[in-house]
Amino acid sequence: MNAKNIVILFTLIIGLAGCSVFKNNSEIQDTDNSESIVGKKWQLIEINGKPVANQINGKVPFLKLEEKNYSASGGCNGIGGELTRSKNGRIRFAQGMSTMMACPDMSIEQALSKALLAADNYSVKNGILSLNKAKMAPLAKFKLMQENKQDLSGTWELDYISGPRIAFDGLYPNRKPTLVFDTSAGKINGNSSCNNYNATFKTEGNTISFGPIMSTKMACDGNGEATFFSTLAKVNTYSMSENTLTFIMGDIAIMRFQRK
Repeated sequence: MNAKNIVILFTLIIGLAGCSVFKNNSEIQDTDNSESIVGKKWQLIEINGKPVANQINGKVPFLKLEEKNYSASGGCNGIGGELTRSKNGRIRFAQGMSTMMACPDMSIEQALSKALLAADNYSVKNGILSLNKAKMAPLAKFKLMQENKQDLSGTWELDYISGPRIAFDGLYPNRKPTLVFDTSAGKINGNSSCNNYNATFKTEGNTISFGPIMSTKMACDGNGEATFFSTLAKVNTYSMSENTLTFIMGDIAIMRFQRK
């Protein structure tokens, strides 16, 4: 082989090596895109290799990721907790808050909860978010959802409250508490299941706080009203999913309302 051919061969080898390095760096960059999944809501479309219906118990199953926490639903209860992300697509979900409702189909919720706790990495390809464990088949797959701007305005009716030993229907046998937001004035009003009430409120991001509650003074049976007011005072954050509003204390869901 003459000197000219040696030079050409050497140049080709260097060029191919450069392409390989460029390709590898590009692949690494594509997988290290943790920010692209944050602040978005993802609809669950597959769990353990099986397709998931668009609605479970009349609700869309989803996963929403924030900087340091997550919220999700398998079509029944709201679940959530702390989220930890690192380079190269590493991710970890910590078990946190959950409401305690029973629904006709709990299978998707149970499978999703297990998948979240088992996942240790993720990937995004063609708009599909996959949660994985090691290099095994994806535990769950999601597609990006288009979220409407959250609007608290309007009337909400309580359908879950944590803490009391008595069943919800026993706590509120005749009338469920309501909450009406006037977002332009920063005020709320409603009925506690017995008395009418009003108060002020403030929000910043997903944090919320309520001012002192003023109510009428009609005598009430049972502990429903007292439980409602005392629990409302503990709320510090909230989340919304379609027509469901969840109030949270720390990482525990303590109240849930449905839009009327």
